[in-house]
Amino acid sequence: MYGLGILKGMAVTLKHFVNSYVDDIFWSSRGGRYYNDEALAVRQSPQGKGVITVFYPEEKLAVPERFRFVPFLVTDDPAPGERWGHDWCTSCGICAKVCPPQCIWIKRGKQPNGRPKPEPEEFYIDIDICMNCGLCAEFCPFDAIKMDHDYELASYNRTTAHIHDKERLSKPISYWREIAPKKAAAEAAARQFVEEAKAKKKDKKGEGEEREARLAEAMARQLVYKGGLY
Repeated sequence: MYGLGILKGMAVTLKHFVNSYVDDIFWSSRGGRYYNDEALAVRQSPQGKGVITVFYPEEKLAVPERFRFVPFLVTDDPAPGERWGHDWCTSCGICAKVCPPQCIWIKRGKQPNGRPKPEPEEFYIDIDICMNCGLCAEFCPFDAIKMDHDYELASYNRTTAHIHDKERLSKPISYWREIAPKKAAAEAAARQFVEEAKAKKKDKKGEGEEREARLAEAMARQLVYKGGLY
């Protein structure tokens, strides 16, 4: 029969339309339309019913921990009365070398005697060039670069707003633990494992024991890169 498929499709659309209002009434009776985590967990899953619309920007879906956007530099949490904590970055330049679009620029600091200082004096990332691949974070040997979750960076002024400097890129480790608690905990455990393996290798004597310690260290490094979740 001609038009039967269209009628079936319209019936499905009507069903979803009605279910969306029924679902709204259900979640409204439990503390708000879908402004709470419990409602979002169901409505954005296969168990959700009806036509599901997130009213952005008033409503926003939480991004997963593996979400990658513009990188940022990790620092220690600042002491009371201070604005910045100690930089984790040593300005080794590995991130700039592995960056596919070459959007990272680093100027290494200098000590009073002219020797290189193991921290960046200037650090820039052009976010219009950055492809958010995460290679800088993966290859950083000091866990000093992480991928941010802040994706609302649009502006009309590219010159001043889209080239992030060290001040704008620097964020404390507590911020990373807040946006990616599971990843941060896994990385901290892996780092501790590496340190313990190194200490064990130094303390142990004998070829067999040293080989065992080296194996433990290698396994720990695999945890950093694989369990380190990139």
